[in-house]
Amino acid sequence: MIRDQRSQGRHAILAEIRKAGAIARVDLAQRTGLSQATVTAITAELMAAGLIEESPALVAAGDGRRGRPRVGLQLRGAAHLVAGAKVADRTISAAIVDFAGKLLGEATRPLPGKGLEAEALAAELTVATAAAASAAGCSMADISGLGVALAGIVDAGAGIARWSPALATRDTPFRAVMEAAAGLPCFIDNDANLVAMAELYFGEGKGIEDFLVVTVESGVGLGIVLGGRVYRGTRGSGAEFGHMKVQIDGALCRCGQRGCLEAYIADYALLREAALRPGYRAGDPQEDMAALLAQARAGEPMAASIVARAERIFAMGLANLVNIFDPQLIILSGELAQHDYLYDAKVIAMVAGQTVQAGTPPPEIVVHRWDDLMWARGAAAYAIEGLAARALDSLGEDAA
Repeated sequence: MIRDQRSQGRHAILAEIRKAGAIARVDLAQRTGLSQATVTAITAELMAAGLIEESPALVAAGDGRRGRPRVGLQLRGAAHLVAGAKVADRTISAAIVDFAGKLLGEATRPLPGKGLEAEALAAELTVATAAAASAAGCSMADISGLGVALAGIVDAGAGIARWSPALATRDTPFRAVMEAAAGLPCFIDNDANLVAMAELYFGEGKGIEDFLVVTVESGVGLGIVLGGRVYRGTRGSGAEFGHMKVQIDGALCRCGQRGCLEAYIADYALLREAALRPGYRAGDPQEDMAALLAQARAGEPMAASIVARAERIFAMGLANLVNIFDPQLIILSGELAQHDYLYDAKVIAMVAGQTVQAGTPPPEIVVHRWDDLMWARGAAAYAIEGLAARALDSLGEDAA
């Protein structure tokens, strides 16, 4: 029991330091519920292990008391170099950060295709990571860990990609394959979970305990943060917003099931509907999607109908999230330029009209545009978390 308490205390303190950026020991005691003596002992061992360091002096705003200023603690950036990579529809983006999350280098490479064999995808990720390391002025030998963001259903704890459009097979032990290719510890997770982690540490969710992140790319994702931690579900396959059923025996989803929300609002779903128009000729999907949206804005009836249905179903899905979770904040996150039609005031009004009226204002919904590189930073944040957990678990229980 003592051992568990010590370990839990370390994890709690390091997590609070990560969230705060810089924080005084007295505030750590208040936030974790640990005694000041325990906080002092644990932070001393974390400093001895090289994981944290003192930051410039902190004085609480409005604190006019005289005396010795409070000294803050922060993660020690030089403790590790960490990589993160995001597998998108057509590209792989990689980033190198230090242990405190400071971006040091980045690279983006084209993805040769969808549905790759695990070894082929791992090789592409390794090449992209090496390119980012070179941009950061280091090599793969300097990297302590790699986080990988994959679309689909990922059991992060087991390191298994249950299903991903990036992979040719289901139930792939991708973490093991990735570690063999890269030669370093790897951590894999669903990409929306890692966007949520990026928002928690770097973005709109910083300082917020309970929020949701919804992402729309070629598919639809959801990241859930409860109590300042990403929620993944018992099997690691929770938060599959895109695969929420909205129609019995409905449209075919790329996951293989029918009636999923994604099968009505993702790019491929809208283009599938557009292909039913007389004389339609498929071309480049991105160009076809841009043309469809332009036609809808111009008032072309069938295009406008396709887009309007996607808006209604997306609004219904968001309203369901509000009714289930009652979050403080919903973040519509990612590279959203092509999906602005889903985030305009009309859609947000639909959400408000379908949520339970509790006599208080509904959750705030904000749009946060960023590119795949920020998703990669979320993957790097996940690797930082994994490396920190390993480091903490290796510390001796009697360290002081």
